Amino acid sequence: MMRLKLVPETTSIPFMKFRMIAFAASAALAILSVVLFGGVGLNTGIDFKGGILIEVKTDGPADLGSMRSSLGGLGLGEVALQEFGAPDDVLIRIERQDGDSNAQKDAVTAVKAVLDTEFPGINYRREEFVGPKVSGELVESALIAVLTAVVAMLLYIFFRFDWQFSVGAVLALVHDVILTVGFFALTRIEFNLASVAAILTIVGYSINDTVVVYDRVRENLRKYKQLPLGELLSLSINDTLSRTVMTSVTTLLALLALFFLGGEVIRGFSAALIWGVVIGTYSSIFIAAPLLLILGLQRGERDDEGAGEPEQA
Repeated sequence: MMRLKLVPETTSIPFMKFRMIAFAASAALAILSVVLFGGVGLNTGIDFKGGILIEVKTDGPADLGSMRSSLGGLGLGEVALQEFGAPDDVLIRIERQDGDSNAQKDAVTAVKAVLDTEFPGINYRREEFVGPKVSGELVESALIAVLTAVVAMLLYIFFRFDWQFSVGAVLALVHDVILTVGFFALTRIEFNLASVAAILTIVGYSINDTVVVYDRVRENLRKYKQLPLGELLSLSINDTLSRTVMTSVTTLLALLALFFLGGEVIRGFSAALIWGVVIGTYSSIFIAAPLLLILGLQRGERDDEGAGEPEQA
């Protein structure tokens, strides 16, 4: 059976010749992301702004579209609905209302009045108010989660490779996170706890791609001891290019299916992951590997472990 090959098994693309263009493009995108984050900011959801949570059980599968339309006309600001475990179990999120606790209670009363009128047989299972303190704690926890992941990656790469690899991998990760935050600021996709999960997923995907390239770099350092570092890095990227492209394409196919068929609830999450796969693949090729040239990678003691292997032309 003939297999479709998106990339030839052997390529000879001079990736290092494009490194300055890639660095310039990444720098421009990173600056734009910081400007957007500082100026426009993120479209934070209820998880970070605070608000009202109401869990209801409907008489039969819930019609989320009709419920969203009915509640959207109350003038309460952002109202988000999603299935919560079962088709008849719905979680309603309403942004925090201006005023004291009475304003929040009035909003809940208005929501119940509409639901009782238009959706008979509804049962209220939970009502909670997420205040500013709780949302602030969620922001802090999200930041700690992302920073912990980056530090853990740094330590992993440091112990597995030389320090240049560790620094290069972390800089590529920071690059991916900054551009992803800029993506959220530009597209105005709601930034919530699912978005934090998306960023952590992107970090894991990106570091996996980077480690594959770095592992081939280390292997080639032992095999081609006289080859200039720039050519060796291009060779290593070409060696892993087929694997990188196939992994990215298959992952994107699954994410595109989620984006178009998964519904409104996970559309933002899927969009962030699609962006993350693209930018993670790009950074592993055009950022992480070329950074080794700038960081002055040398053939050190770890590379001499394979000194007994014959050099290949």
